[in-house]
Amino acid sequence: MINKKRAFIIGIKGTKLKKKEILFLKKYKPWGIILFTRNIKTVSQTRKLTSNIRQIFKDKNYPIIVDEEGGRVSRLNKFIDNSIFTADFFGKLFINNKKKFKIYYDVYIKQISYLFKILGININSVPVLDVRRNNATKIIGDRSYSSNAKIVSKLGEFCIYNFHKQSIATIVKHIPGHGLAKIDSHIKLPIIKKSLKEMNRIDFLPFKNKKALFAMTAHVIYWNIDKNNAATHSKKVIQLIRNSIGYKNLILSDDISMKALKYSIKENTIRAFIAGCNLVLHCNANYSEMLQVAKNSPIINNFVNKKTSQFINIVR
Repeated sequence: MINKKRAFIIGIKGTKLKKKEILFLKKYKPWGIILFTRNIKTVSQTRKLTSNIRQIFKDKNYPIIVDEEGGRVSRLNKFIDNSIFTADFFGKLFINNKKKFKIYYDVYIKQISYLFKILGININSVPVLDVRRNNATKIIGDRSYSSNAKIVSKLGEFCIYNFHKQSIATIVKHIPGHGLAKIDSHIKLPIIKKSLKEMNRIDFLPFKNKKALFAMTAHVIYWNIDKNNAATHSKKVIQLIRNSIGYKNLILSDDISMKALKYSIKENTIRAFIAGCNLVLHCNANYSEMLQVAKNSPIINNFVNKKTSQFINIVR
Protein backbone atom coordinates (compact mmCIF):
# COMPACT_ATOMS: atom_id res chain seq x y z
CA MET A 1 0.00 0.00 0.00
CA ILE A 2 1.28 3.49 -0.84
CA ASN A 3 1.78 5.57 2.29
CA LYS A 4 1.23 9.28 2.78
CA LYS A 5 -2.01 9.69 0.91
CA ARG A 6 -3.43 13.19 0.79
CA ALA A 7 -6.80 14.13 2.25
CA PHE A 8 -8.76 14.65 -0.94
CA ILE A 9 -10.98 12.75 -3.35
CA ILE A 10 -11.14 13.46 -7.08
CA GLY A 11 -13.10 12.52 -10.17
CA ILE A 12 -11.51 11.41 -13.43
CA LYS A 13 -12.36 12.41 -16.97
CA GLY A 14 -13.44 9.32 -18.88
CA THR A 15 -13.95 5.56 -19.04
CA LYS A 16 -10.24 4.83 -18.64
CA LEU A 17 -7.35 6.58 -16.99
CA LYS A 18 -5.41 9.09 -19.06
CA LYS A 19 -1.60 9.08 -18.81
CA LYS A 20 -1.54 12.38 -16.96
CA GLU A 21 -4.17 11.08 -14.52
CA ILE A 22 -2.01 8.04 -13.81
CA LEU A 23 0.97 10.31 -13.13
CA PHE A 24 -1.24 12.52 -10.96
CA LEU A 25 -2.44 9.58 -8.86
CA LYS A 26 1.10 8.31 -8.37
CA LYS A 27 2.45 11.73 -7.40
CA TYR A 28 -0.33 13.20 -5.25
CA LYS A 29 -1.92 10.02 -3.85
CA PRO A 30 -5.56 11.09 -3.28
CA TRP A 31 -7.38 9.31 -0.46
CA GLY A 32 -10.05 8.10 -2.91
CA ILE A 33 -11.73 8.50 -6.29
CA ILE A 34 -15.36 9.19 -7.14
CA LEU A 35 -16.96 7.87 -10.34
CA PHE A 36 -19.76 9.45 -12.36
CA THR A 37 -21.87 8.45 -15.35
CA ARG A 38 -19.09 9.71 -17.65
CA ASN A 39 -16.82 7.00 -16.21
CA ILE A 40 -19.29 4.10 -16.29
CA LYS A 41 -20.21 2.65 -19.69
CA THR A 42 -20.29 -1.13 -19.27
CA VAL A 43 -19.75 -3.60 -16.45
CA SER A 44 -16.49 -4.96 -17.90
CA GLN A 45 -15.12 -1.48 -18.68
CA THR A 46 -15.90 -0.22 -15.15
CA ARG A 47 -14.39 -3.29 -13.55
CA LYS A 48 -11.22 -2.77 -15.59
CA LEU A 49 -11.10 0.92 -14.63
CA THR A 50 -11.41 0.27 -10.89
CA SER A 51 -8.88 -2.56 -11.13
CA ASN A 52 -6.38 -0.27 -12.87
CA ILE A 53 -6.87 2.38 -10.17
CA ARG A 54 -6.22 -0.14 -7.41
CA GLN A 55 -3.13 -1.49 -9.19
CA ILE A 56 -1.60 1.97 -9.00
CA PHE A 57 -2.04 2.03 -5.23
CA LYS A 58 -1.40 -1.68 -4.70
CA ASP A 59 -4.45 -1.59 -2.45
CA LYS A 60 -7.38 -3.95 -2.99
CA ASN A 61 -9.49 -1.82 -0.62
CA TYR A 62 -8.66 1.56 -2.16
CA PRO A 63 -11.75 3.81 -1.74
CA ILE A 64 -13.86 4.16 -4.90
CA ILE A 65 -17.12 6.05 -4.49
CA VAL A 66 -20.31 6.41 -6.50
CA ASP A 67 -23.58 8.32 -6.08
CA GLU A 68 -26.18 5.63 -6.60
CA GLU A 69 -29.24 6.99 -4.81
CA GLY A 70 -31.72 5.67 -7.35
CA GLY A 71 -34.23 7.89 -9.13
CA ARG A 72 -32.66 11.02 -10.61
CA VAL A 73 -29.24 10.27 -9.15
CA SER A 74 -28.15 7.01 -10.76
CA ARG A 75 -24.62 6.66 -12.10
CA LEU A 76 -25.18 3.09 -13.26
CA ASN A 77 -28.00 3.95 -15.65
CA LYS A 78 -26.12 2.70 -18.72
CA PHE A 79 -26.93 -0.86 -17.68
CA ILE A 80 -29.58 -0.78 -14.92
CA ASP A 81 -32.87 1.09 -14.59
CA ASN A 82 -33.03 2.30 -11.02
CA SER A 83 -35.40 5.15 -11.73
CA ILE A 84 -38.34 4.08 -9.55
CA PHE A 85 -36.26 3.32 -6.46
CA THR A 86 -36.07 6.82 -5.02
CA ALA A 87 -35.77 7.50 -1.31
CA ASP A 88 -39.35 8.79 -1.53
CA PHE A 89 -40.44 5.40 -2.95
CA PHE A 90 -39.06 3.62 0.10
CA GLY A 91 -40.38 6.29 2.46
CA LYS A 92 -43.93 5.82 1.17
CA LEU A 93 -43.55 2.05 1.26
CA PHE A 94 -42.48 2.28 4.91
CA ILE A 95 -45.60 4.29 5.80
CA ASN A 96 -47.95 1.95 3.92
CA ASN A 97 -46.48 -1.42 4.80
CA LYS A 98 -43.47 -1.71 7.12
CA LYS A 99 -43.00 -5.44 6.56
CA LYS A 100 -43.01 -5.02 2.79
CA PHE A 101 -40.62 -2.05 3.14
CA LYS A 102 -38.04 -4.13 5.01
CA ILE A 103 -38.17 -6.91 2.44
CA TYR A 104 -38.01 -4.59 -0.58
CA TYR A 105 -35.29 -2.29 0.73
CA ASP A 106 -33.18 -5.18 1.98
CA VAL A 107 -33.37 -6.93 -1.41
CA TYR A 108 -32.63 -3.65 -3.22
CA ILE A 109 -29.52 -2.98 -1.11
CA LYS A 110 -28.28 -6.55 -1.54
CA GLN A 111 -28.65 -6.37 -5.32
CA ILE A 112 -27.01 -2.95 -5.66
CA SER A 113 -24.18 -4.04 -3.36
CA TYR A 114 -23.63 -7.20 -5.41
CA LEU A 115 -23.27 -5.04 -8.51
CA PHE A 116 -20.90 -2.67 -6.71
CA LYS A 117 -18.63 -5.58 -5.82
CA ILE A 118 -18.53 -6.73 -9.42
CA LEU A 119 -17.71 -3.17 -10.53
CA GLY A 120 -15.09 -2.59 -7.84
CA ILE A 121 -16.97 0.12 -5.92
CA ASN A 122 -16.87 0.10 -2.12
CA ILE A 123 -18.57 3.35 -1.03
CA ASN A 124 -22.07 4.54 -1.93
CA SER A 125 -22.96 8.18 -1.31
CA VAL A 126 -26.21 7.43 0.55
CA PRO A 127 -28.39 7.95 2.48
CA VAL A 128 -29.73 11.44 1.87
CA LEU A 129 -30.84 12.49 5.36
CA ASP A 130 -32.24 15.86 4.34
CA VAL A 131 -35.83 16.31 5.50
CA ARG A 132 -38.18 17.32 2.70
CA ARG A 133 -39.52 20.79 3.49
CA ASN A 134 -42.23 23.00 1.99
CA ASN A 135 -41.33 25.82 -0.41
CA ALA A 136 -37.79 24.49 -0.89
CA THR A 137 -35.79 23.88 -4.05
CA LYS A 138 -36.59 20.61 -5.82
CA ILE A 139 -32.91 19.63 -5.82
CA ILE A 140 -33.70 17.40 -2.82
CA GLY A 141 -37.37 16.50 -3.44
CA ASP A 142 -37.80 12.76 -3.90
CA ARG A 143 -34.19 12.17 -2.92
CA SER A 144 -35.48 12.55 0.65
CA TYR A 145 -37.30 9.74 2.42
CA SER A 146 -39.92 11.97 3.98
CA SER A 147 -41.02 15.29 5.40
CA ASN A 148 -41.07 13.53 8.79
CA ALA A 149 -37.63 13.80 10.42
CA LYS A 150 -38.09 10.65 12.52
CA ILE A 151 -38.90 8.58 9.42
CA VAL A 152 -35.86 10.01 7.62
CA SER A 153 -33.71 9.06 10.60
CA LYS A 154 -35.09 5.53 10.89
CA LEU A 155 -34.81 4.73 7.18
CA GLY A 156 -31.33 6.26 7.09
CA GLU A 157 -30.25 3.89 9.85
CA PHE A 158 -31.72 0.94 7.94
CA CYS A 159 -29.83 2.01 4.81
CA ILE A 160 -26.48 2.41 6.57
CA TYR A 161 -26.78 -0.85 8.51
CA ASN A 162 -27.75 -2.93 5.51
CA PHE A 163 -25.10 -1.50 3.18
CA HIS A 164 -22.48 -2.14 5.87
CA LYS A 165 -23.74 -5.74 6.14
CA GLN A 166 -22.96 -6.05 2.43
CA SER A 167 -19.45 -4.57 2.92
CA ILE A 168 -20.29 -1.23 1.31
CA ALA A 169 -19.46 1.95 3.24
CA THR A 170 -21.88 4.90 3.23
CA ILE A 171 -21.87 8.71 3.21
CA VAL A 172 -24.71 10.55 4.94
CA LYS A 173 -25.60 13.87 3.33
CA HIS A 174 -25.95 16.82 3.37
CA ILE A 175 -24.99 17.52 6.97
CA PRO A 176 -26.38 19.37 8.93
CA GLY A 177 -29.43 19.48 6.59
CA HIS A 178 -30.19 20.84 3.11
CA GLY A 179 -33.97 20.50 3.17
CA LEU A 180 -34.78 24.17 3.82
CA ALA A 181 -32.66 25.51 0.94
CA LYS A 182 -34.67 27.53 -1.57
CA ILE A 183 -32.02 27.46 -4.30
CA ASP A 184 -29.79 24.76 -5.78
CA SER A 185 -26.28 24.91 -4.28
CA HIS A 186 -24.83 23.67 -7.57
CA ILE A 187 -25.75 27.10 -8.92
CA LYS A 188 -25.86 29.54 -6.00
CA LEU A 189 -25.27 29.64 -2.26
CA PRO A 190 -28.49 29.00 -0.28
CA ILE A 191 -29.11 30.88 2.96
CA ILE A 192 -31.29 29.33 5.66
CA LYS A 193 -32.62 31.66 8.35
CA LYS A 194 -34.78 29.31 10.40
CA SER A 195 -34.20 29.24 14.14
CA LEU A 196 -31.70 26.82 15.63
CA LYS A 197 -34.48 25.43 17.81
CA GLU A 198 -36.56 24.45 14.78
CA MET A 199 -33.62 23.09 12.79
CA ASN A 200 -32.42 21.05 15.75
CA ARG A 201 -35.89 19.54 16.13
CA ILE A 202 -36.30 18.74 12.41
CA ASP A 203 -33.37 19.17 10.03
CA PHE A 204 -30.49 18.18 12.29
CA LEU A 205 -32.31 15.25 13.91
CA PRO A 206 -31.75 12.58 11.19
CA PHE A 207 -27.96 13.04 11.39
CA LYS A 208 -27.78 12.23 15.10
CA ASN A 209 -26.38 8.86 16.20
CA LYS A 210 -25.56 7.71 12.69
CA LYS A 211 -22.86 5.08 12.20
CA ALA A 212 -21.85 5.96 8.65
CA LEU A 213 -18.09 6.52 8.50
CA PHE A 214 -18.56 9.59 6.28
CA ALA A 215 -20.77 12.66 6.35
CA MET A 216 -20.90 15.12 3.43
CA THR A 217 -21.34 18.80 4.20
CA ALA A 218 -24.02 21.08 2.79
CA HIS A 219 -22.90 24.14 0.82
CA VAL A 220 -25.44 26.21 2.75
CA ILE A 221 -25.25 29.24 5.03
CA TYR A 222 -27.06 28.70 8.33
CA TRP A 223 -27.72 32.33 9.22
CA ASN A 224 -28.20 31.79 12.94
CA ILE A 225 -24.91 29.91 13.25
CA ASP A 226 -22.57 31.66 10.81
CA LYS A 227 -23.79 34.51 8.59
CA ASN A 228 -20.64 34.60 6.48
CA ASN A 229 -19.65 31.05 5.63
CA ALA A 230 -21.25 27.99 4.08
CA ALA A 231 -21.16 24.94 6.34
CA THR A 232 -18.21 23.54 4.38
CA HIS A 233 -16.16 26.63 5.28
CA SER A 234 -17.57 27.29 8.74
CA LYS A 235 -15.75 26.33 11.94
CA LYS A 236 -18.94 27.14 13.84
CA VAL A 237 -21.07 24.73 11.78
CA ILE A 238 -18.44 21.98 11.90
CA GLN A 239 -18.29 22.41 15.69
CA LEU A 240 -22.09 22.10 15.82
CA ILE A 241 -21.86 18.92 13.74
CA ARG A 242 -19.26 17.54 16.13
CA ASN A 243 -20.77 18.68 19.42
CA SER A 244 -24.53 19.21 19.11
CA ILE A 245 -25.28 16.63 16.41
CA GLY A 246 -22.52 14.43 17.80
CA TYR A 247 -21.05 13.13 14.55
CA LYS A 248 -17.64 11.60 15.32
CA ASN A 249 -16.44 10.13 12.03
CA LEU A 250 -14.99 11.63 8.84
CA ILE A 251 -16.46 14.87 7.50
CA LEU A 252 -16.21 15.17 3.73
CA SER A 253 -16.88 18.39 1.86
CA ASP A 254 -19.43 18.40 -0.92
CA ASP A 255 -17.88 19.12 -4.32
CA ILE A 256 -15.74 22.24 -3.91
CA SER A 257 -16.15 23.15 -7.58
CA MET A 258 -19.88 23.85 -7.06
CA LYS A 259 -20.91 27.46 -7.64
CA ALA A 260 -22.26 27.88 -4.11
CA LEU A 261 -18.66 28.36 -2.95
CA LYS A 262 -17.45 31.81 -3.93
CA TYR A 263 -13.68 31.46 -3.76
CA SER A 264 -11.04 29.95 -6.05
CA ILE A 265 -10.53 26.18 -5.99
CA LYS A 266 -7.33 26.72 -4.00
CA GLU A 267 -9.12 28.91 -1.46
CA ASN A 268 -12.15 26.60 -1.29
CA THR A 269 -9.81 23.73 -0.48
CA ILE A 270 -7.83 25.55 2.18
CA ARG A 271 -10.93 26.99 3.87
CA ALA A 272 -12.62 23.56 4.04
CA PHE A 273 -9.67 22.09 5.91
CA ILE A 274 -9.35 25.10 8.22
CA ALA A 275 -13.06 24.79 9.05
CA GLY A 276 -12.58 21.18 10.11
CA CYS A 277 -13.35 18.99 7.10
CA ASN A 278 -11.25 15.84 7.13
CA LEU A 279 -11.46 15.19 3.39
CA VAL A 280 -12.15 17.48 0.43
CA LEU A 281 -14.10 16.35 -2.63
CA HIS A 282 -13.48 17.64 -6.17
CA CYS A 283 -15.61 16.10 -8.90
CA ASN A 284 -15.34 17.70 -12.35
CA ALA A 285 -11.94 16.20 -13.36
CA ASN A 286 -10.61 19.56 -14.51
CA TYR A 287 -6.88 18.85 -14.37
CA SER A 288 -5.70 22.34 -13.44
CA GLU A 289 -8.24 22.45 -10.61
CA MET A 290 -7.20 18.99 -9.44
CA LEU A 291 -3.63 20.23 -9.13
CA GLN A 292 -4.80 23.09 -6.91
CA VAL A 293 -6.72 20.68 -4.69
CA ALA A 294 -3.79 18.28 -4.45
CA LYS A 295 -1.18 20.92 -3.67
CA ASN A 296 -3.32 22.42 -0.92
CA SER A 297 -4.46 19.20 0.75
CA PRO A 298 -2.54 17.86 3.76
CA ILE A 299 -1.17 14.38 4.20
CA ILE A 300 -3.84 12.39 6.03
CA ASN A 301 -3.45 12.57 9.80
CA ASN A 302 -3.80 9.96 12.54
CA PHE A 303 -7.56 10.55 12.89
CA VAL A 304 -8.16 9.91 9.19
CA ASN A 305 -5.84 6.89 9.31
CA LYS A 306 -7.80 5.46 12.24
CA LYS A 307 -11.12 5.93 10.46
CA THR A 308 -9.64 4.51 7.25
CA SER A 309 -8.81 1.35 9.21
CA GLN A 310 -12.47 1.15 10.27
CA PHE A 311 -13.46 1.63 6.63
CA ILE A 312 -11.24 -1.28 5.59
CA ASN A 313 -12.87 -3.47 8.24
CA ILE A 314 -16.27 -2.75 6.65
CA VAL A 315 -15.32 -3.32 3.01
CA ARG A 316 -12.82 -6.19 3.15
